[in-house]
Amino acid sequence: MDSVVHFEIPAKDVKRASDFYAKAFGWQISQYPNFEYWVLGTTASDKNGMPTSPGSINGGMGKKGKNAPDNVTVTISVADIDAALATVKKLGGKVTSKKMPVGDMGFTAYFQDTEGNIIGLFQSTGTM
Repeated sequence: MDSVVHFEIPAKDVKRASDFYAKAFGWQISQYPNFEYWVLGTTASDKNGMPTSPGSINGGMGKKGKNAPDNVTVTISVADIDAALATVKKLGGKVTSKKMPVGDMGFTAYFQDTEGNIIGLFQSTGTM
């Protein structure tokens, strides 16, 4: 079973949104090095940024439409992103963003499900 492992929140104004989520929920927010993308720490995590509480996930935030989708999006971890995209298409979904590298951590892609929702996929390279 593939699990939801990440979420993304798009922001028109990342500074304003960062302040909001930090003050409203106590999230730890930091910019990813050399990239216009912010890590949203929502739970205790290990040295690699992986949640230590079962069922908890952290997220990310980017400029709406530039470094983040237009809507809040969940991301599912898959072993093979190409196979997952093929299955999505076979079942009536549409690929909205092809496979792209995420630094040296892995690959991401986005699809639209049969109900019009945009969902992210992530395939780890095992370097996280």
